[in-house]
Amino acid sequence: MADAKLDVVRREEFGKGAARRFRREGKVPAVFYGHGIDPIHLLLDAHPTMLALRTPNALLKLENPDTGKSELALVKDVQVNPVTRENEHLDLILVKKGEKVEVEVPIVLEGEAAPGTMVSVDNQSLLIEADATKLPETIEVSIEGREVGDHIYAADVTMPSGSTLVSDAELLVVNVSAELSDAELEAELETDAVDEDAAESTGEESGDESTEEKPSDDE
Repeated sequence: MADAKLDVVRREEFGKGAARRFRREGKVPAVFYGHGIDPIHLLLDAHPTMLALRTPNALLKLENPDTGKSELALVKDVQVNPVTRENEHLDLILVKKGEKVEVEVPIVLEGEAAPGTMVSVDNQSLLIEADATKLPETIEVSIEGREVGDHIYAADVTMPSGSTLVSDAELLVVNVSAELSDAELEAELETDAVDEDAAESTGEESGDESTEEKPSDDE
């Protein structure tokens, strides 16, 4: 995995007002911690940060404003605005070369199942342990020629080189079932529509109102 180099500066102002101003200026507030260091509050450039986060488990190369040295970090948590989908705040954890870390890695299906089948991915990712500087972006799972009734469990998945499975070995990853006929599909859609109408009716009668999600709080 290639490092994503990001320029950072220390954040000196705090509170919601300051955070909003930073975001208008194209900056993302973040906190950097781990390995016994005191948390460091940072500002990252929003656009390159967004591009870096498109890669699952992106390894970020940051310059520590306290030491002037480059540090490696993984994203521990991202707060995303529910309306604009912009990154509002990041938690970054310090990692060292050769250190083993646990991360969720997305599943990618390869190949085609047998004709007349329907493939369901029951778990979109698996928790693995790997070198912090050699994290796989995806885990490939072959469904080539799989027949109705086939199941692929976590234990059946070939781990990327240097990685070990942390998720439960009996976790169902892929389920292969018979493809629905046109009549079965129509019946299922009608059932879903009836359930949605019933749920909406119940909501109106009870007077339930949706609640607006509160914006994330900043330090």
